[in-house]
Amino acid sequence: MSRSSKPGGTDHRPTAPADTAPVTPGPVTADDLARAVRLAVALLRTAPGSAWEGRAAGSLAWDCWETVEHLSDDLFAYAAQLGPSTPPLDGAVPFVWRPNRPGGPANAVHADRAAGLLQTLEACGALLVAMVRTTPAEVRAHHVFGNSDPEGFAAMGIVETVVHTHDLAVGLGLDWDPPADVCARVLARLFPDVPAGADPWPTLLWATGRTALPGRPRRTAWRWDGTVRP
Repeated sequence: MSRSSKPGGTDHRPTAPADTAPVTPGPVTADDLARAVRLAVALLRTAPGSAWEGRAAGSLAWDCWETVEHLSDDLFAYAAQLGPSTPPLDGAVPFVWRPNRPGGPANAVHADRAAGLLQTLEACGALLVAMVRTTPAEVRAHHVFGNSDPEGFAAMGIVETVVHTHDLAVGLGLDWDPPADVCARVLARLFPDVPAGADPWPTLLWATGRTALPGRPRRTAWRWDGTVRP
């Protein structure tokens, strides 16, 4: 989802949203991102090694291996955007993103199929955590959904992590329930237009086109707002 939105979907049935409700206060932090990546990797390590290839990740057009590569690539790309001494404001750092097959995700990061997969995800997550921790808050860098600051890139990395782990959990038959407080902070930072008052995790799934909420059909198009607000 780092360069375009890719809706998915499940039969998840969340509670109905209310008109107003408080969210967990405070900014999105590097610790939030590290926690999301750590929990995702721990869950995915419970999947058998034979499950990754040829099994669709939820409603995505990619199998589970490709989806982990895509998630790793998103985290790497966000870290890279913050890396230059003067980050670009009008485009991505010029790595070459290519798919391994027609219809596959266009990545700069590809895991060695003979050596494993999840270390790649863990390492790319650690790169973004480190960049969020060390980049001054006033730095801005390009993203197609709005030029953002380190907090914004942390929030984007969390969305990628928790939502694509959801896609993977559907494909692998695992249960995934990321921390509600982290989801609430991400919703407040990136999705100011979504209804407040419901459980943050189902609301985040709705905001990213994965499911419907009662009275609110599943989104067929969506984007977050990464811009820095006062």
